[in-house]
Amino acid sequence: MSFAAQQQEVPGVQGKMNPVPDCGENGYRGSGKLTGKRAIITGGDSGIGRNVGAYFHLAKAAVPHMKPGSSIIGSSSVNSDSPNPTLAPYAATKAAIANFSASLAQLLGDKGIRVNSVAPGPIWTPLIPSTMPPESVESFGDNVPLGRAGQPAELAPICVVLASDDASYISGARVAVTGGRPIL
Repeated sequence: MSFAAQQQEVPGVQGKMNPVPDCGENGYRGSGKLTGKRAIITGGDSGIGRNVGAYFHLAKAAVPHMKPGSSIIGSSSVNSDSPNPTLAPYAATKAAIANFSASLAQLLGDKGIRVNSVAPGPIWTPLIPSTMPPESVESFGDNVPLGRAGQPAELAPICVVLASDDASYISGARVAVTGGRPIL
């Protein structure tokens, strides 16, 4: 189904999707190992194709329907700057999303479309316990300066601001929501 057809089926969208969010999750469980040609080239079960490919194809489908003042927000990660070795594919996708967002900001600026990304640190979601051993779940987020994992409600406000007219001159930015852990 085309992007335009999907918009028409969503109640309340009224012919536009703004902002275009990139919030893919690959559910990758880190092993510290990359094995097989398929995993490296296509992403295999590593989530590379899903995370980066989904953002690329969504942006490609959405941009022709976007008007000046529209916004795209990519979901990067603190792991894009200081990758955890057991999350290599995940970190690579988040670095790619940050870079693609910055490139899109330059490509789409003359159309009046703003593109930014957010780089969350540890954010507690129901998915977290399924992605790591139980002993790691207990200490999840303890390693950031604020000493705890963030909550989705603490990440959402920056996305709202980036999508709003209040951020009309913010494009090409990557915003850290990390509990004090810096991004480069």
